[in-house]
Amino acid sequence: MRRIRFCASCDKYTLKQRCDACGKETTINAPQKYAKDEEIARYRREIKRVLLKERGIL
Repeated sequence: MRRIRFCASCDKYTLKQRCDACGKETTINAPQKYAKDEEIARYRREIKRVLLKERGIL
């Protein structure tokens, strides 16, 4: 999945690594959905695993 990126020099949004307008590097503008070291991550993954097993996907 691609994330929206932002060019700080010309204030434009794009999905590319380099800005089309100025050619400079872009940065990811949105924070990650979850932190990998979050305290409840283990529980979230367990719930997801149970739901996938119930649906027959896992």
